[in-house]
Amino acid sequence: MTPARHPNFDPLGRDPGSHRAGEDEGVLCVEDWAEIRRLHRAEKMPIKVIARVLGCSKNTVKAALAADRPPKYSRPAAGSIVDEVEPRIRELLAVYPTMPATVIAERIGWERSIRVLSGRVAQLRPAYLPPDPSSRTSYVAGEIAQHDFWFPDIRLPVGYGQIRTATQLPVLTMILGYSRWLSAMLIPTRTAEDLFTGWWEHVHTLGAVPRVLVWDGEGAVGRWRGRRSELTAACQGFRGTLGAKVVILRPADPEAKGLLERCHDYLERSFLPGRSFASPTDFNTQLAGWLAVVNQRRRRALGCAPIDRIVADKAAMLALPPVAPVIGWHATTRLARDHYVRLDSNDYSVHPGVIGRRVEVVADLERVRVHCEGQLVADHQRIWARHQTLSIPEHVAAGRALRRERIGLVRPAREPEVEIRCLADYDTALGLDDITDSVDVTGITGTADGGGVAS
Repeated sequence: MTPARHPNFDPLGRDPGSHRAGEDEGVLCVEDWAEIRRLHRAEKMPIKVIARVLGCSKNTVKAALAADRPPKYSRPAAGSIVDEVEPRIRELLAVYPTMPATVIAERIGWERSIRVLSGRVAQLRPAYLPPDPSSRTSYVAGEIAQHDFWFPDIRLPVGYGQIRTATQLPVLTMILGYSRWLSAMLIPTRTAEDLFTGWWEHVHTLGAVPRVLVWDGEGAVGRWRGRRSELTAACQGFRGTLGAKVVILRPADPEAKGLLERCHDYLERSFLPGRSFASPTDFNTQLAGWLAVVNQRRRRALGCAPIDRIVADKAAMLALPPVAPVIGWHATTRLARDHYVRLDSNDYSVHPGVIGRRVEVVADLERVRVHCEGQLVADHQRIWARHQTLSIPEHVAAGRALRRERIGLVRPAREPEVEIRCLADYDTALGLDDITDSVDVTGITGTADGGGVAS
């Protein structure tokens, strides 16, 4: 049984005489609303007693018990200065849904604050312009891999006193959609030969082929033309060997490659700071060590690390092709007399014994090799510097020996015989014979008047 209470008892500890006398009892604060519901449900007080204890009307108590949420004060909406021009705004948006608010202000002669008008235009525009929701991409195991180039802000020594900058040294990156497994490698150029060599290196190291390979309009891979993607002949041959699909993203669609864009930003913030690099090999060594750690870090979006998903991701991919695709540099030429071949602005020596014969030049990211009829005649380490000449001492010595042998075989031509004529023949031809006979030129003494006597 509920114990009797004093008539002047106030559960809130307030003086009943001071309880908002004369105020509008229809307006109830949250504190009173909560206390009314407590007294009625916990203390089992009747409505009449609650009204007497709290000093409010029974209708106020009934309204508090009927409400399922706390009372909230709301002010009636006031009119806006934009209301009178809203019909004109709607007319313009119905014809031109993308018309900017500044242009609308000019058309309707708006002379007040543009912020008030632009806010109303933003509220009305969705009714006339179809929404543009962003697509949320989900990935299944083995489905997709994104590729792109990252250009680190570095100055990297490449030998021979040369330094190459970010715009000249691309890093080929690849990330798997399901596992977020990241791969990256610095390559010499963006040419098709180096790009596909690095691409195959990523796939071969992974040990499986993703079913869909995504690129962002790289010139050596493909482009959008005539509202459809168009792959290059080299890319068609590469993907045909892999048995995969290559997708070129539409222009101005950065959301489709967001995974890799975030990875590039992560490389900028986490990998580069505080590092220095002595050579391209040193850069790739440090990058590989960093990736080995990163792929073991937990990703918030996955709830685990990429290494925890990579096994399932690779199991759903295609197997590696039995024959590797044709990649790298391939050229056939007739070896000239200087016995050098040119690759990427650099000259590499070849054994001079095959001068004048057809040779095949094969190069990848590491080596430059030359074959002649299946025989290796040159093997160089590929350099990343520009406009250099690389000579193997054995080739230079062989060239000197062949030149000496050639000189010994080819004899010099004999000099022609020239007739030696008598000097008197020239005197006869010039008519000097008579003068010589009449004057003895062996003893003539000059005089002052120009005459002379014989001694």
